[in-house]
Amino acid sequence: MSIFSQYFERYLASRRRRSLFRRQVILESLSRSKRAVRLSGTLNRRLVEQARSDLPGLLEQLGTSPQGLTQPQADALREKYGLNEVEHERPVPWWQHLWLSYKNPFNLLLTLLAAVSYLTHDIQAAIVICCMVFLATLIRFVQERRSSRAAQVLKEQVSNTVSVKRPVDPTDDAPKAQSRHRADDPIEIPIKQLVPGDIVVLSAGDMIPADCRILTATDLFLSQSAMTGESLPVEKFSVAGPESDSALAMNNLVFMGTNVISGVATAVVLSTGNETYFGTLATRVSLALTDAEANAFQLGINKVSWLLIRFALVMVPLVLFINGFTKGNWPEAFLFALSVAVGLTPEMLPMIVTSTLARGAVVLSRKQVIVKRLDAIQTFGAMDVLCTDKTGTLTQDKIALARHIDVDGQESDEVLGFAYLNSHFQTGLKNLLDRAVLEHVELKTELNIARNYRKIDEIPFDFERRRMSVVVSEREDHHELICKGAAEEMFDVCSHVYCNGQTYVLDTNWHASSEIALRQLNESGLRVVAVAMKEIPPEQLRYSKADESGLTLMGYIAFLDPPKESTAPALEALAAHGVTVKVLTGDNELVAAEVCRQVGLIVGGMVLGTQIDAMDDETLADSVERNTIFARLSPLNKERIVRSLRGNGHVVGFMGDGINDAAGLRAADIGISVDSAVDIAKEAADIILLERSLMVLEEGVIEGRKTFNNMLKYIRMTASSNFGNVFSVVIASVALPFLPMLPLQLLVQNMLYDISQIAIPFDSVDTEQVSQPLTWDPDGIGRFMLFFGPLSSIFDLVTFAVMWYVFNAHTVEHQALFQSGWFVVGLLTQTLIVHIIRTPKVAFIESRASTPLMAMTLIVMAIGVFLPMGPMAEYFKLQALPWPYFFWLVSIVLGYVVLTSLMKRYYIRRFGWQ
Repeated sequence: MSIFSQYFERYLASRRRRSLFRRQVILESLSRSKRAVRLSGTLNRRLVEQARSDLPGLLEQLGTSPQGLTQPQADALREKYGLNEVEHERPVPWWQHLWLSYKNPFNLLLTLLAAVSYLTHDIQAAIVICCMVFLATLIRFVQERRSSRAAQVLKEQVSNTVSVKRPVDPTDDAPKAQSRHRADDPIEIPIKQLVPGDIVVLSAGDMIPADCRILTATDLFLSQSAMTGESLPVEKFSVAGPESDSALAMNNLVFMGTNVISGVATAVVLSTGNETYFGTLATRVSLALTDAEANAFQLGINKVSWLLIRFALVMVPLVLFINGFTKGNWPEAFLFALSVAVGLTPEMLPMIVTSTLARGAVVLSRKQVIVKRLDAIQTFGAMDVLCTDKTGTLTQDKIALARHIDVDGQESDEVLGFAYLNSHFQTGLKNLLDRAVLEHVELKTELNIARNYRKIDEIPFDFERRRMSVVVSEREDHHELICKGAAEEMFDVCSHVYCNGQTYVLDTNWHASSEIALRQLNESGLRVVAVAMKEIPPEQLRYSKADESGLTLMGYIAFLDPPKESTAPALEALAAHGVTVKVLTGDNELVAAEVCRQVGLIVGGMVLGTQIDAMDDETLADSVERNTIFARLSPLNKERIVRSLRGNGHVVGFMGDGINDAAGLRAADIGISVDSAVDIAKEAADIILLERSLMVLEEGVIEGRKTFNNMLKYIRMTASSNFGNVFSVVIASVALPFLPMLPLQLLVQNMLYDISQIAIPFDSVDTEQVSQPLTWDPDGIGRFMLFFGPLSSIFDLVTFAVMWYVFNAHTVEHQALFQSGWFVVGLLTQTLIVHIIRTPKVAFIESRASTPLMAMTLIVMAIGVFLPMGPMAEYFKLQALPWPYFFWLVSIVLGYVVLTSLMKRYYIRRFGWQ
């Protein structure tokens, strides 16, 4: 493996190691690789025993009860077991981070040169080189440590929570304890504070926070595909199920890292952190990360690295053989070739990238955008398609109940009453529609719910049925199954309609009139939910989806979800910055179209989920380009649309907050969610918005592009200037009887140049450079390198001629003078070129670098002149330059600046600037 390959592999590996949000990546990697996942014998036996043991005995063993742990008990157990964190999610220790900061090809080669200098009794050179290693390591360590701390602080602002039962401690001050919460109400705590023995309450959208045993469950379905490879949801019960020696086969066990698709449950926590199935697995699957699907940022880095690898494979051996054959000193030629290899390696790239991304993350945090994964910032800037839900994004995050009508279109308090009972008694995820209904608190008193109604059972919502039901006992006389859901799906389970006190068969006439009424409501921008019910004898105690049949349609509740005032200008701004917005919604297509009309989003076409189901991949790839609204979508539809857009070459962002959005969030290049989203959506997202607004997104896109521009500056400038230097080295190696520059001098020059780039993350970016999406273009970088690199070689040849003919530095005895002259010219031209090619505008006149970058440039240039002229010259085998040299120096540098500026204009006209 080449020095470049090793370097970039280590770089990418180190970035993966530092990610705190890789839980799903590990599990999905295992699923994709089809590796069998087996529990260790001890853990498997313990989980199987806990699954089969009688419940009272298990609770006693865990020191808990069906009511849960008190706060003092939980605190004591947390002291014993620690936080509910898996080892790999913890930050890298400082000493390990320091080692990683040292362990790169640049430092390793310097260490080798220091050892050679020491063994050849050149103690001064060895000391100088060691100081260089220390300085390079310290700069990277400090910068990356500060960046990682900043990122960690931001990530801690967004944390998933879990509902746990916390009974009032009888020894606690009763009034104070009661004021905190009712004894039977669960409370929300951060997942990391969970301890064995806690009783958790699970509902749709929740991540399973630890390994647990189910106590009660109602239609509980989990996604375990990432863990077991099983694509279909798995139903869980409160009983162990079939005889098996595998804990994974137990019907009453759920595992950390999986998530609830539908249903509700309570469960007791068996183990947390490293003692969970996931925790034991994570220590053994580090290599699984290498199988993870790379995002646009990682693919770009890989392409650029292979470009440099190919170039190095040609240039480094060429330098080695030319110097070896012409000079006859193969050990020195070998060290010089290694120095050239390091010169071609952008060794400061990890520090520059991390610092740039961290600075971008801090800036975004001030704009209410929290970055969970730093490299998502660059993808944010590259995004050219944004797929977004309608509710709460285009529209206000506050839905109001506008109408409650019967099937004849007349206002009906009875319909509202049934809807209120349904929303009040459901224990699953309460969405915005439920909250709007429950705002009619007066109904709780009017219906006298506490006295007249008692909940019997519940049939949770799922995205296949698109409805949910509760069963209540009214005055212990009969049971009422009250169902609400999407109107189209509700027609399938209704056999009658109720209107004006009479019940009628739901025939084609009623069906047609109902569809007309629904269409009118939808076209006015109202979201419509149908409400139905049926009476059932009180003997039945358990209910399932099969009971949702033969219902009587009572009427509709319609919700107003008005557009945000900021939506129209935000969409206009996104379009101006080259981002196409597509609306992906599970809602009705007419409602979506009306909302898009209100916010000024031009609709290119509309596709329904049923149509997508019938499309093959090729047809879908064409459809996603031509259409704007995708309505009545299932979670699988959303994922297919996102993958199809990515397959067409787009960098896709997906914004969602619901259970049905998790697949789309994972499939996108960048997943965007909100702080109020369900756990599984926040876990899958790369970026969390504290303010649910497209204006915030537009600001994030601009900041992402600024970050990308600054990273691209470093890669472009380093690649082109290093290429020019190496090209000059090859020419000089053929023509000169000595090395054009000693290995140590070449490395010092390279390090000083890299230090001058430390301020790049803080550089300003021209407005024109953030107007359109930016993507990695390895061919463009290669072209840029080949175009601008040789320009510096022209002036290097001029410098060679001046040193050879003007100052007579053409013998081995005068090689120090020659090397000193080229050292200064090379460093100054390399450093100044930063300001010329950092912008497509005229440098210093139309666009000026930031103050930090300007200051670093001046400091490094001063150091470059001081080294051969000062007392440290002999340490670096340099020689004081005669004063006439500086006249030539100014002329060469000015000539280089002018020619590069002129060639830049030609390059922009010919190839553009990105």
